[in-house]
Amino acid sequence: MAERVLGYLESARNLTGSAAALGGLIVTFAGFAGVYWPVVVGGLYGAGALLAPPRRPPAPAFEEPSSRLDELRADLATLRVYLKQVDLPPAAAERLEALAGLLDGLLAPGWVSEALAGDPEGVHVVARAVRRDVPESVDVYLRTRWWTRLAPGGRAPEEELERQVALLHGEAQALVDGLREAEELRQRSHTRYLEDRGFGAARAQEHRGATGAVRAETGRAETGRPPEP
Repeated sequence: MAERVLGYLESARNLTGSAAALGGLIVTFAGFAGVYWPVVVGGLYGAGALLAPPRRPPAPAFEEPSSRLDELRADLATLRVYLKQVDLPPAAAERLEALAGLLDGLLAPGWVSEALAGDPEGVHVVARAVRRDVPESVDVYLRTRWWTRLAPGGRAPEEELERQVALLHGEAQALVDGLREAEELRQRSHTRYLEDRGFGAARAQEHRGATGAVRAETGRAETGRPPEP
């Protein structure tokens, strides 16, 4: 309760109302309010309190979306270290390196990662690949390879891993293509804007020229002689 009272005393409403009431006291001392000075002072205080802007709490400051990618960059670096420690088939290792290159490019600090940060679904795709899909694919491959050596048969775990990595690479490539298409659309939109702006200026110039020609033709018809140069 005391905090609320103290907060009101420090509020803009109370300060504005007090200033208005002080003006009422000055009017009273000048002899203009007479016996109604309490009403005048109270009315001015209330009017000032009502006219004062309401208290506006500061808006919460949230971190920029791109700043949330720092942890994801660190996780990707950890994933790269892990991949160097495991024995992978050459085809899968090559495709994983290409996938890591795509993810590195998407997470590179600057306008690229800012574009990614503006796409929550894209951030989810990258985070899922780094933190779950790739580690799980590699770990399951290592486990299955050991069991296959004990009991051969069935589909080779190398083929399954290569298929999984190909799917993950395709998903990341689709994300890159989508971001590229968004930039291409933005570029084409700007081109159309410039074309429309230039076309509009040309049409205005043509309109002014046509208007001048019509006026000249009208003057020649009225006077019966060509206009003076």
